[in-house]
This record gives sequence, structure tokens and C-alpha cells, in this order.
Amino acid sequence: MAGKDIIIMKQKELKRLHVIRKVVEGELTQIEAAAILTVSERQIGRIVKRIREEGDSGIQHRSRGKESSRRLPKKLKDRVVKLYLEKYKGFGPTFTSEKLYEFDDIALSKETIRKWLIEAGQWQRGRNSRTHRQWRERKWHCGEMVQMDGSHHDWFEGRRPKCVLMGYIDDATGRIFCRFYGYEGTLPAMDSFKRYIRAHGIPMSVYFDKHTTYKSTAEPSIEDEINGTEPLSEFGRALRELGVELIHAHSPQAKGRVERMFNTLQDRLVKEMTLRGINTIEEANRYLKTYLSSHNKRFAVKPKEQNDLHREIPKGLNLDKILCIRTDRTLRNDSTIAHKGKLYQIQEAVHCKKVIVQERVNGKMLITHKDVSLKFKEITTRPEKQQKPDCTPWQRKGHTPSSEHPWRKSNSQLFNKRPTHQKNLIEVAA
Repeated sequence: MAGKDIIIMKQKELKRLHVIRKVVEGELTQIEAAAILTVSERQIGRIVKRIREEGDSGIQHRSRGKESSRRLPKKLKDRVVKLYLEKYKGFGPTFTSEKLYEFDDIALSKETIRKWLIEAGQWQRGRNSRTHRQWRERKWHCGEMVQMDGSHHDWFEGRRPKCVLMGYIDDATGRIFCRFYGYEGTLPAMDSFKRYIRAHGIPMSVYFDKHTTYKSTAEPSIEDEINGTEPLSEFGRALRELGVELIHAHSPQAKGRVERMFNTLQDRLVKEMTLRGINTIEEANRYLKTYLSSHNKRFAVKPKEQNDLHREIPKGLNLDKILCIRTDRTLRNDSTIAHKGKLYQIQEAVHCKKVIVQERVNGKMLITHKDVSLKFKEITTRPEKQQKPDCTPWQRKGHTPSSEHPWRKSNSQLFNKRPTHQKNLIEVAA
């Protein structure tokens, strides 16, 4: 058949055959061919000899069509695919490689696992196309800017209700800090920031989105318009008091580092907690101490400049006083205030119109005036109000004056004293 005369070659082999033919025909020397093909002269000699004996097919590599002596056994492949289906379903090839080595003592490259999973129909090639955006260089110093956000996700894969992971990532190094909360709000943001600065120091600036926790939606006051400022949320006010610059992103892509951090954690951290049977926020926060250390050790990078711009917390600074929700309340004449549908009695003599209610991250509530904490108690039972009568006393019993009553006599006398034309008009109207 004609098909037997067809020799299948790669482009590299065709190029090599073309040069070797020149050597065989005497147009090139073996030294020149070795320089062109970047092989030794002895190798050129062996190839020339093989071409003369076997023809053009001698240019093919001798190992073509043969199984590699380093090929992994099929039993290992079947075991890995079985473990993937039983324990690591949904894991990526890289993460699967790490967990197989950690839990099952199987050392395989991510590309080997990727190939096996594709052959088993458990993984697909390719990646999603991305919209081109302008690249922004990392900050040069650690602590120069920290990106912050909260991620709403099913972190426990249905083992408990969804919660929020408050996350921080240093723009220069990629070092992360996280903590779980039941919701994304002012108090969780303050508590997480308090823990961050105690661990690393106060950053120069914080980059976050326009969530109502971070950016106030209130209309600027007259004072704000005069000073050219914007109203601050309680969290923004606390950061401003700590000397931190506030930077608001106009889109999620602008703070891409923290968004990519959440994508990584929603894959890796979720699966780590599933493997360890972590089912509560308290357990997850305890595990984060270990996880963050290993994550930062692997993924953090060295900054361009080694100086750390995080500031130490000044001595004597009361963080609880700054990182809290402050609300002005009017002090009534009976020394009571209303706050969130509850009534509180001030137990000290205070001569002022306003007091400040502080809601702190530890759940405590304080009422202060001129930075002095006041004693108070909640009024749990209010005095009952007296019910108003349904009608006035003279409406309860009907009474018709008699014909001899002075009131009737006075009215009849008044009628008789009127002019004649007025009497006629009254009679016509009647």
C-alpha cells in the first residue's frame, strides 16, 4: 500500500533531515552541521551513518512509540483518581497535589494530576477570558496601603448559615489577615481592624469599596460644604482619628488583590476546613491562626523597599474609645435617654443637653459626657399611662332643659328684642 511509504515526522526532525542531507550530498561539513543544529560532531556522524543505512526514517528518535521507563504504574493512577472522587472532589490539580502529599503521602506533580483528571473526565483544559485592565504597580513599602473587604460566602458548605470573612491584604507584600463574622457591618469591621493593627501596626492608608460600613450615604452638612469635606461613616471616623488615609475604590476590579485573595480562600480555605471538620465560626477563627501563617509563608512576596511603614500603636491610646459606634442622645428633664427602642436612666446628676452613647466591639455600652463614663440602668418596665375617658362628663348623660329653665327664658327674651326684619328672616329660614 502507498501508506507504508509515508513517514510521519515533526518539524524539528524535518529541519534536522534537511541539514543532514546537505552533509550527505557534500554541501556542508559535519562541523558546520553541528553548529547549525547545536549538537556535537560525533552525534552528526552517527546521524549521517543512520541516514545512509536506513534512509530518511533514520532521523526519527529511537524511543518513539515505546513506553517510557519512568512511566508511573496504572495502579497509582487509579488510586489517585479514586481518592479525588472520594475526598478531593472539586479541588484543583495544584491543591490536590498538595493534599495528596499532606494526607496520603503521595508525591505527584500538579501537571501529572491535571493530565490524569482530564483523562478521567474530572477536569477541563483552558481558562476564562478576562477583560483587559490597566496594570497598577504594587506599593513599594509594607504598610503603605492595605486593601480591605468582606466576603459573603458559604464558607462551611452548608454545615452552618452563610457568614462573612473580613479580609486584609498588604498591597506591597501580599500578606493577608482574616477573621470570620456573622455579618458585614461597623462593629465587625472595627473589631477586625483592631486585631489587624495589634498584629501588624497601623497602616498608612486603607483601600476599600463604597459599602455603607466604609462610606457614609448621608448628605453633606453645611459645615462639610464650608470645609470641603464629606460626611464620614463611624468606621471612617475611627480610621481618621487613627491617622489612616481613606481610599474608596470605584469598582471591584480596582481593588483586585483583595478580590483575588477571596477567590483563593473560597477554594483553598473552604476545602481545608471541610477536611478538618470545622463547623463553627469559633473553630474557624482558631484555625485561621495556623492557616494564615502557612499561607503567607508560601504566597507573600518581598516588597521593593524593606522599610515597614506600619506605625506602632501609641502608648496610652485607648483603642476601645476610638473603635466604637458613637451616637449623640438628648438628655430629658427626668435624666433619661432613649436609644434603639430602649429607655435608660442616668443615675448621676448631670447638667447638659446631650450625652454620647458608645457601643463597643466587645458588646458593652457606655454613656459618657466630656469623656466621663456615667452610671445608668435600663428601665425595663415603664409606668402605665392613665387612659383618657371616651367622652366628656356632659356627654355621658343626655339632659334637655325644661321650658321654665332660665336658659330658655333668656333665649326667648333675646329673640323678642330683635328688630322686625330680622325676625322675619329667621321665620323664612325656618
